[in-house]
Amino acid sequence: MGRKGTGVTAISDSSYEIAFTYKGVRCRERVKARPCAANTKDLTKFRQRLLAEIEIGTFDYATTFPNSKNLARFAGQPGDVQLVGDYLERWLDVKKTQIAASTYRDYYGIVFRLLIPRFGKLRLSELKRPHFKEWLASIDDGRKDKSNNPVRVTNKRLANIQSCARSALQDAVDDELLEANPLAGFTFERNEAPREEDHADPFDASEQAAIIRKARAPQLANLFQFLFWTGLRTSEVIALNWDDVDWHHGTIRVRKAMTRASKGTTEDTKTIAGRRDVKLLAPALAALNAQKAHTLLQPDGAIFHNPGWRGRGGGRWKGDNQIWKVWGTTLKNAKVRYRNPYQTRHTYASMMLSAGESEMWVAKQMGHASTAPIRRNYGRWMPTADPHAGERAVARFAEGFDSNLPASDAGAA
Repeated sequence: MGRKGTGVTAISDSSYEIAFTYKGVRCRERVKARPCAANTKDLTKFRQRLLAEIEIGTFDYATTFPNSKNLARFAGQPGDVQLVGDYLERWLDVKKTQIAASTYRDYYGIVFRLLIPRFGKLRLSELKRPHFKEWLASIDDGRKDKSNNPVRVTNKRLANIQSCARSALQDAVDDELLEANPLAGFTFERNEAPREEDHADPFDASEQAAIIRKARAPQLANLFQFLFWTGLRTSEVIALNWDDVDWHHGTIRVRKAMTRASKGTTEDTKTIAGRRDVKLLAPALAALNAQKAHTLLQPDGAIFHNPGWRGRGGGRWKGDNQIWKVWGTTLKNAKVRYRNPYQTRHTYASMMLSAGESEMWVAKQMGHASTAPIRRNYGRWMPTADPHAGERAVARFAEGFDSNLPASDAGAA
């Protein structure tokens, strides 16, 4: 059913063909509809509106016929045709060869659990900044609080999501799929209440001693003491080899890491600043000397081994997650309030700063490019670094200062 000359022709028991000319090209598109007089009439009107849009320049081929094989022919750029979901899957496959395993794991979760479910069916060129603004303002982490309200995603998590999406879209611009990155120069943050305390929660000297004393094997005691006195991440420590130790200069070279995502293989540090030589303070050096008896002559070259159970050694740690398991047991046996192993790093920083060590020296020891993270995370320890802080200013500017102020304002004019 369908009249000749109308451009609308029934071609099967379930579809029509609509013919029209666009940009000098004769096009035919199929539309699913049962042939009948009413559908023929409706599709004829549809075609007339289509021709009118072509005439005034408002016709969008991809919107009108999203599954057409002609889309690539008329697309202004590939992003007008390519779906966000398809692009992100291919982008992640390539990105995997360029980033650390732990970063890939984070990106994978963001892409497949968040970005594709939300934006996957949009075309790349349709993805605009307002889409992200609206979504990021409403996103939660899937949990409920005690009042059964959704737990909001933190600004740190929002930043990680935006970093992944921004990187993917910038690569689309570089590959000439998009004209501009909608997230370039844009960061969305929520108004968060300030934290009552910073996240650093270090162990005091008695807690450190208890943890080391209650370690179930000498190798664990050596490992924990080394962590407390170098500030290294657990992923960095388990990647260390004996040839990384410079006994002459009293330092150890940190050039790689081994995370749970790397699955037993080493990877580069995430940043250039993370590649560093760390000074071996006396307690750290003592831990290494004690560890020699266990692993110095082992063929794998690793400094620290998983001691296993009942003397059955497990060889080099396969990932920092293994340390987290024995760490929890050790703290329980030591009757020390639980904090995760990362707090050994915070403990090191707080000890150094409280003792008056230079902020820049501590930053370099910990693999930071600047002192900003030191000030942000450990500021409350820094005033105690100099017990005479402020006294020089008093001596210089408070000459003639009257310290005998009245105890009350009685009699004031």
